[in-house]
Amino acid sequence: MKKTPFNQLHKDAGGKMVEFAGYEMPVEFSGIKDEHMTVRTGVGVFDVSHMGEFWVKGPKAAELVQKVTTNDIYKLNIGQAQYSCFPNGKGGIVDDLLVYYYEPEKYLLVVNAANIEKDWNWVVSQNDVGAELENASDEISQLAIQGPKATEVLQKLTAVDLKGISYYTFVTDKFAGVEDVIISATGYTGAGGFELYMRNGNAEKIYQAIFEAGKDFGIKSIGLGARDTLRLEMGYCLYGNDIDDTTSPIEAGLGWITKFNDENPFIDKDLLQVQKLEGVTRRLRGFEMIDRGIPRHGYEIVDQEGNSIGVVTSGTQSPMLNKGIGMGYVAKEYSAFGTDIWIKVRNKLLKAKIVKIPFVSHQ
Repeated sequence: MKKTPFNQLHKDAGGKMVEFAGYEMPVEFSGIKDEHMTVRTGVGVFDVSHMGEFWVKGPKAAELVQKVTTNDIYKLNIGQAQYSCFPNGKGGIVDDLLVYYYEPEKYLLVVNAANIEKDWNWVVSQNDVGAELENASDEISQLAIQGPKATEVLQKLTAVDLKGISYYTFVTDKFAGVEDVIISATGYTGAGGFELYMRNGNAEKIYQAIFEAGKDFGIKSIGLGARDTLRLEMGYCLYGNDIDDTTSPIEAGLGWITKFNDENPFIDKDLLQVQKLEGVTRRLRGFEMIDRGIPRHGYEIVDQEGNSIGVVTSGTQSPMLNKGIGMGYVAKEYSAFGTDIWIKVRNKLLKAKIVKIPFVSHQ
Protein backbone atom coordinates (compact mmCIF):
# COMPACT_ATOMS: atom_id res chain seq x y z
CA MET A 1 0.00 0.00 0.00
CA LYS A 2 1.17 3.50 -0.78
CA LYS A 3 1.45 6.02 2.04
CA THR A 4 1.05 9.79 1.98
CA PRO A 5 3.65 11.97 3.74
CA PHE A 6 1.10 12.46 6.55
CA ASN A 7 0.69 8.74 7.27
CA GLN A 8 2.52 8.67 10.62
CA LEU A 9 0.85 11.92 11.72
CA HIS A 10 -2.56 10.28 11.15
CA LYS A 11 -1.55 7.28 13.25
CA ASP A 12 -0.21 9.56 16.00
CA ALA A 13 -3.57 11.38 15.98
CA GLY A 14 -5.43 8.08 16.50
CA GLY A 15 -6.63 7.69 12.92
CA LYS A 16 -8.36 4.45 12.04
CA MET A 17 -6.50 3.43 8.89
CA VAL A 18 -7.96 1.55 5.91
CA GLU A 19 -6.94 0.73 2.34
CA PHE A 20 -8.39 3.25 -0.12
CA ALA A 21 -7.41 3.51 -3.81
CA GLY A 22 -4.14 1.72 -3.11
CA TYR A 23 -3.26 4.04 -0.20
CA GLU A 24 -3.36 3.56 3.54
CA MET A 25 -5.74 6.37 4.54
CA PRO A 26 -7.59 7.44 7.72
CA VAL A 27 -11.31 6.69 7.59
CA GLU A 28 -12.03 8.39 10.92
CA PHE A 29 -10.41 9.95 13.99
CA SER A 30 -12.92 11.15 16.64
CA GLY A 31 -15.94 9.62 14.85
CA ILE A 32 -17.67 10.46 11.58
CA LYS A 33 -20.51 12.52 13.07
CA ASP A 34 -18.17 14.55 15.30
CA GLU A 35 -15.79 15.18 12.40
CA HIS A 36 -18.68 16.11 10.09
CA MET A 37 -20.01 18.71 12.55
CA THR A 38 -16.48 20.04 13.15
CA VAL A 39 -16.24 20.90 9.44
CA ARG A 40 -19.76 22.36 9.25
CA THR A 41 -19.25 24.61 12.32
CA GLY A 42 -15.49 25.02 12.81
CA VAL A 43 -12.46 23.78 10.90
CA GLY A 44 -11.09 20.38 9.91
CA VAL A 45 -8.13 19.10 7.92
CA PHE A 46 -8.33 16.36 5.28
CA ASP A 47 -5.32 14.60 3.78
CA VAL A 48 -6.12 14.37 0.07
CA SER A 49 -2.56 13.66 -1.06
CA HIS A 50 -3.76 10.44 -2.70
CA MET A 51 -5.37 12.52 -5.48
CA GLY A 52 -3.59 12.58 -8.85
CA GLU A 53 -1.98 15.62 -10.48
CA PHE A 54 -1.08 15.85 -14.17
CA TRP A 55 0.62 18.85 -15.79
CA VAL A 56 -0.28 19.60 -19.40
CA LYS A 57 2.19 22.06 -20.92
CA GLY A 58 3.34 23.64 -24.15
CA PRO A 59 1.75 25.38 -27.15
CA LYS A 60 -0.72 22.48 -27.62
CA ALA A 61 -1.74 22.17 -23.96
CA ALA A 62 -5.05 24.03 -24.32
CA GLU A 63 -5.99 22.05 -27.42
CA LEU A 64 -5.52 18.72 -25.64
CA VAL A 65 -7.33 19.75 -22.45
CA GLN A 66 -10.24 21.11 -24.48
CA LYS A 67 -10.48 17.84 -26.41
CA VAL A 68 -10.43 15.47 -23.41
CA THR A 69 -12.75 17.45 -21.09
CA THR A 70 -16.42 18.40 -21.52
CA ASN A 71 -16.24 21.89 -20.04
CA ASP A 72 -14.98 24.90 -22.02
CA ILE A 73 -11.46 25.76 -20.84
CA TYR A 74 -11.34 28.86 -23.06
CA LYS A 75 -13.69 30.49 -20.53
CA LEU A 76 -10.91 30.30 -17.91
CA ASN A 77 -8.58 33.12 -16.96
CA ILE A 78 -5.19 32.33 -15.41
CA GLY A 79 -5.80 31.64 -11.73
CA GLN A 80 -9.22 30.07 -12.28
CA ALA A 81 -10.22 26.43 -11.84
CA GLN A 82 -13.04 24.46 -13.43
CA TYR A 83 -14.94 21.28 -12.61
CA SER A 84 -15.11 18.94 -15.60
CA CYS A 85 -15.09 15.31 -16.71
CA PHE A 86 -13.29 13.09 -19.20
CA PRO A 87 -15.82 11.50 -21.61
CA ASN A 88 -14.78 7.96 -22.55
CA GLY A 89 -15.68 7.84 -26.26
CA LYS A 90 -18.78 5.72 -25.56
CA GLY A 91 -20.92 8.27 -23.72
CA GLY A 92 -19.63 7.36 -20.25
CA ILE A 93 -17.19 9.07 -17.89
CA VAL A 94 -13.52 8.10 -17.45
CA ASP A 95 -13.32 10.35 -14.38
CA ASP A 96 -14.38 13.72 -13.04
CA LEU A 97 -11.61 16.23 -12.40
CA LEU A 98 -10.54 19.79 -11.71
CA VAL A 99 -8.75 21.83 -14.38
CA TYR A 100 -6.49 24.62 -13.09
CA TYR A 101 -5.34 27.26 -15.60
CA TYR A 102 -1.92 27.71 -14.04
CA GLU A 103 -0.10 29.97 -16.48
CA PRO A 104 0.01 30.50 -20.26
CA GLU A 105 0.39 27.08 -21.92
CA LYS A 106 0.23 25.26 -18.58
CA TYR A 107 -2.71 23.44 -16.96
CA LEU A 108 -2.96 21.26 -13.88
CA LEU A 109 -5.47 18.38 -13.98
CA VAL A 110 -6.45 17.00 -10.55
CA VAL A 111 -7.98 13.53 -10.78
CA ASN A 112 -9.35 10.90 -8.41
CA ALA A 113 -6.92 8.65 -6.56
CA ALA A 114 -8.48 5.37 -7.70
CA ASN A 115 -8.24 6.45 -11.36
CA ILE A 116 -4.71 7.89 -11.61
CA GLU A 117 -3.32 5.15 -13.86
CA LYS A 118 -6.49 4.84 -15.94
CA ASP A 119 -6.74 8.61 -16.40
CA TRP A 120 -3.06 9.00 -17.24
CA ASN A 121 -3.25 6.26 -19.88
CA TRP A 122 -6.42 7.86 -21.30
CA VAL A 123 -4.93 11.35 -21.60
CA VAL A 124 -1.71 9.96 -23.10
CA SER A 125 -3.71 7.91 -25.62
CA GLN A 126 -5.65 11.02 -26.71
CA ASN A 127 -2.57 13.25 -27.03
CA ASP A 128 -2.27 13.31 -30.81
CA VAL A 129 -1.47 17.06 -30.79
CA GLY A 130 1.92 16.85 -29.08
CA ALA A 131 1.16 18.46 -25.73
CA GLU A 132 3.78 17.94 -23.03
CA LEU A 133 2.49 15.71 -20.23
CA GLU A 134 3.87 15.11 -16.74
CA ASN A 135 2.37 12.86 -14.08
CA ALA A 136 3.33 14.59 -10.82
CA SER A 137 0.97 12.57 -8.62
CA ASP A 138 3.73 11.04 -6.49
CA GLU A 139 5.55 14.34 -5.89
CA ILE A 140 2.64 16.52 -4.71
CA SER A 141 0.87 16.43 -1.35
CA GLN A 142 -2.49 18.03 -0.79
CA LEU A 143 -4.41 19.11 2.31
CA ALA A 144 -8.00 20.39 2.34
CA ILE A 145 -8.72 22.75 5.22
CA GLN A 146 -12.48 23.08 5.35
CA GLY A 147 -15.05 24.86 7.47
CA PRO A 148 -16.25 28.38 8.35
CA LYS A 149 -13.14 29.02 10.50
CA ALA A 150 -10.63 27.84 7.86
CA THR A 151 -9.86 31.34 6.56
CA GLU A 152 -9.06 32.71 10.03
CA VAL A 153 -6.74 29.81 10.81
CA LEU A 154 -4.85 29.85 7.52
CA GLN A 155 -4.59 33.66 7.37
CA LYS A 156 -2.10 33.45 10.26
CA LEU A 157 0.29 31.58 7.96
CA THR A 158 0.33 33.68 4.78
CA ALA A 159 0.48 37.29 3.59
CA VAL A 160 -1.95 36.41 0.77
CA ASP A 161 -5.40 37.92 1.38
CA LEU A 162 -7.35 34.66 1.58
CA LYS A 163 -10.71 36.45 1.44
CA GLY A 164 -9.65 37.57 -2.04
CA ILE A 165 -9.48 33.95 -3.29
CA SER A 166 -13.02 33.49 -4.52
CA TYR A 167 -14.68 30.12 -5.15
CA TYR A 168 -12.93 28.18 -7.95
CA THR A 169 -9.87 30.45 -8.08
CA PHE A 170 -6.34 29.90 -6.78
CA VAL A 171 -2.95 31.55 -6.25
CA THR A 172 0.59 30.17 -5.94
CA ASP A 173 2.44 31.90 -3.12
CA LYS A 174 4.32 31.57 0.17
CA PHE A 175 2.52 29.67 2.93
CA ALA A 176 3.90 28.80 6.39
CA GLY A 177 7.32 29.92 5.18
CA VAL A 178 7.22 27.59 2.17
CA GLU A 179 7.43 28.99 -1.37
CA ASP A 180 5.27 27.85 -4.31
CA VAL A 181 2.25 26.49 -2.45
CA ILE A 182 -0.94 26.40 -4.50
CA ILE A 183 -3.77 27.87 -2.38
CA SER A 184 -7.08 26.99 -3.99
CA ALA A 185 -10.78 27.33 -3.12
CA THR A 186 -12.63 24.50 -4.88
CA GLY A 187 -13.99 22.64 -1.83
CA TYR A 188 -15.82 19.28 -1.70
CA THR A 189 -17.71 19.92 1.54
CA GLY A 190 -19.82 23.04 0.95
CA ALA A 191 -18.44 24.43 4.23
CA GLY A 192 -15.93 26.89 2.76
CA GLY A 193 -12.16 26.62 3.03
CA PHE A 194 -9.08 25.93 0.92
CA GLU A 195 -6.89 23.25 -0.60
CA LEU A 196 -3.10 23.48 -0.36
CA TYR A 197 -0.86 21.74 -2.88
CA MET A 198 2.77 21.38 -1.82
CA ARG A 199 5.90 19.35 -2.57
CA ASN A 200 6.14 16.22 -0.44
CA GLY A 201 9.27 17.50 1.29
CA ASN A 202 7.36 20.47 2.74
CA ALA A 203 4.25 18.51 3.71
CA GLU A 204 4.97 17.83 7.37
CA LYS A 205 6.12 21.40 8.09
CA ILE A 206 2.92 22.85 6.62
CA TYR A 207 0.75 20.31 8.44
CA GLN A 208 2.32 21.13 11.82
CA ALA A 209 1.98 24.88 11.18
CA ILE A 210 -1.74 24.53 10.35
CA PHE A 211 -2.50 22.53 13.50
CA GLU A 212 -0.53 25.01 15.62
CA ALA A 213 -2.44 27.94 14.05
CA GLY A 214 -5.75 26.15 14.55
CA LYS A 215 -5.29 25.14 18.19
CA ASP A 216 -7.57 27.89 19.55
CA PHE A 217 -10.21 27.07 16.92
CA GLY A 218 -10.65 23.41 17.86
CA ILE A 219 -9.06 22.23 14.60
CA LYS A 220 -9.29 18.47 14.03
CA SER A 221 -8.08 15.82 11.60
CA ILE A 222 -10.94 14.55 9.42
CA GLY A 223 -11.11 11.14 7.76
CA LEU A 224 -12.59 9.78 4.55
CA GLY A 225 -15.85 8.83 6.29
CA ALA A 226 -16.84 12.43 7.04
CA ARG A 227 -15.54 13.55 3.66
CA ASP A 228 -18.19 11.27 2.15
CA THR A 229 -21.09 12.42 4.36
CA LEU A 230 -20.15 16.09 3.80
CA ARG A 231 -19.99 15.79 0.00
CA LEU A 232 -23.25 13.83 -0.05
CA GLU A 233 -25.10 16.55 1.87
CA MET A 234 -24.00 18.87 -0.96
CA GLY A 235 -25.11 16.42 -3.67
CA TYR A 236 -21.57 16.22 -5.11
CA CYS A 237 -20.89 13.16 -7.25
CA LEU A 238 -18.39 10.53 -6.15
CA TYR A 239 -16.68 8.65 -8.97
CA GLY A 240 -17.30 4.91 -8.73
CA ASN A 241 -20.61 5.50 -6.94
CA ASP A 242 -22.65 8.18 -8.72
CA ILE A 243 -20.72 8.38 -11.98
CA ASP A 244 -18.58 5.88 -13.87
CA ASP A 245 -17.83 4.52 -17.33
CA THR A 246 -21.50 3.55 -17.81
CA THR A 247 -23.10 6.89 -16.82
CA SER A 248 -23.24 9.91 -19.09
CA PRO A 249 -22.75 13.46 -17.80
CA ILE A 250 -26.26 14.31 -19.05
CA GLU A 251 -27.84 11.47 -17.02
CA ALA A 252 -25.74 12.50 -14.02
CA GLY A 253 -27.05 16.08 -14.04
CA LEU A 254 -23.66 17.35 -15.22
CA GLY A 255 -25.03 19.12 -18.29
CA TRP A 256 -23.71 22.34 -16.72
CA ILE A 257 -20.11 21.14 -17.23
CA THR A 258 -20.85 19.88 -20.75
CA LYS A 259 -20.47 22.84 -23.11
CA PHE A 260 -21.67 22.41 -26.70
CA ASN A 261 -20.37 25.67 -28.19
CA ASP A 262 -18.63 25.59 -31.58
CA GLU A 263 -15.08 26.06 -30.31
CA ASN A 264 -15.37 23.09 -27.94
CA PRO A 265 -14.83 19.93 -30.05
CA PHE A 266 -14.59 17.46 -27.17
CA ILE A 267 -14.79 13.65 -27.27
CA ASP A 268 -18.42 12.36 -27.43
CA LYS A 269 -19.76 15.86 -28.16
CA ASP A 270 -22.24 14.72 -30.82
CA LEU A 271 -23.51 11.75 -28.81
CA LEU A 272 -24.01 13.85 -25.65
CA GLN A 273 -25.66 16.64 -27.63
CA VAL A 274 -28.28 14.17 -28.87
CA GLN A 275 -28.90 13.12 -25.25
CA LYS A 276 -29.27 16.73 -24.20
CA LEU A 277 -31.76 17.47 -27.01
CA GLU A 278 -33.75 14.24 -26.95
CA GLY A 279 -33.56 13.54 -23.23
CA VAL A 280 -32.36 10.46 -21.34
CA THR A 281 -34.28 7.54 -19.88
CA ARG A 282 -32.89 7.95 -16.35
CA ARG A 283 -31.66 10.83 -14.19
CA LEU A 284 -29.41 11.07 -11.15
CA ARG A 285 -31.56 12.54 -8.40
CA GLY A 286 -31.32 13.33 -4.70
CA PHE A 287 -33.89 11.89 -2.31
CA GLU A 288 -34.76 12.18 1.37
CA MET A 289 -36.14 9.33 3.43
CA ILE A 290 -39.66 9.77 4.77
CA ASP A 291 -39.65 6.43 6.60
CA ARG A 292 -36.80 5.80 9.03
CA GLY A 293 -33.89 4.02 7.40
CA ILE A 294 -30.52 4.57 5.81
CA PRO A 295 -30.20 4.09 2.05
CA ARG A 296 -26.95 2.49 0.85
CA HIS A 297 -25.08 2.17 -2.43
CA GLY A 298 -26.64 -0.59 -4.55
CA TYR A 299 -30.08 -0.63 -2.88
CA GLU A 300 -32.96 -0.92 -5.33
CA ILE A 301 -35.34 2.01 -5.91
CA VAL A 302 -38.91 0.87 -6.61
CA ASP A 303 -42.41 2.26 -7.16
CA GLN A 304 -45.31 1.70 -4.75
CA GLU A 305 -46.00 -1.74 -6.25
CA GLY A 306 -42.37 -2.79 -5.83
CA ASN A 307 -41.42 -2.52 -9.53
CA SER A 308 -37.78 -1.58 -10.03
CA ILE A 309 -37.31 2.02 -11.22
CA GLY A 310 -33.70 2.66 -10.31
CA VAL A 311 -30.76 2.16 -7.97
CA VAL A 312 -29.19 4.03 -5.05
CA THR A 313 -25.66 5.23 -5.86
CA SER A 314 -24.85 6.99 -2.55
CA GLY A 315 -26.65 7.13 0.77
CA THR A 316 -26.10 7.99 4.42
CA GLN A 317 -27.70 9.36 7.57
CA SER A 318 -27.29 13.14 7.24
CA PRO A 319 -25.76 14.55 10.45
CA MET A 320 -27.20 18.00 9.65
CA LEU A 321 -30.75 16.86 8.80
CA ASN A 322 -30.79 13.82 11.06
CA LYS A 323 -32.47 11.68 8.42
CA GLY A 324 -31.53 9.35 5.61
CA ILE A 325 -30.50 11.01 2.34
CA GLY A 326 -29.22 9.58 -0.91
CA MET A 327 -28.68 9.90 -4.62
CA GLY A 328 -29.59 7.43 -7.29
CA TYR A 329 -30.55 6.94 -10.91
CA VAL A 330 -34.30 6.80 -11.42
CA ALA A 331 -36.44 6.33 -14.52
CA LYS A 332 -37.25 9.78 -15.87
CA GLU A 333 -41.01 9.35 -15.18
CA TYR A 334 -40.12 9.32 -11.47
CA SER A 335 -37.50 12.09 -11.57
CA ALA A 336 -39.74 15.14 -10.90
CA PHE A 337 -39.07 16.85 -7.57
CA GLY A 338 -41.58 15.81 -4.92
CA THR A 339 -42.20 12.36 -6.48
CA ASP A 340 -42.62 9.53 -3.97
CA ILE A 341 -40.28 6.58 -4.37
CA TRP A 342 -39.49 3.57 -2.21
CA ILE A 343 -36.10 2.16 -1.22
CA LYS A 344 -35.82 -1.59 -0.82
CA VAL A 345 -33.99 -2.20 2.47
CA ARG A 346 -33.71 -5.90 3.35
CA ASN A 347 -36.97 -6.66 1.50
CA LYS A 348 -38.82 -3.85 3.27
CA LEU A 349 -40.06 -0.93 1.19
CA LEU A 350 -39.21 2.38 2.85
CA LYS A 351 -40.81 5.55 1.51
CA ALA A 352 -38.67 8.48 0.25
CA LYS A 353 -39.18 11.47 -2.01
CA ILE A 354 -37.20 13.09 -4.81
CA VAL A 355 -35.76 16.46 -3.70
CA LYS A 356 -33.53 19.17 -5.13
CA ILE A 357 -29.87 19.07 -4.17
CA PRO A 358 -27.94 20.28 -2.26
CA PHE A 359 -29.63 18.77 0.78
CA VAL A 360 -27.87 21.36 2.97
CA SER A 361 -27.30 24.96 1.90
CA HIS A 362 -23.82 26.08 0.88
CA GLN A 363 -21.86 28.23 3.34
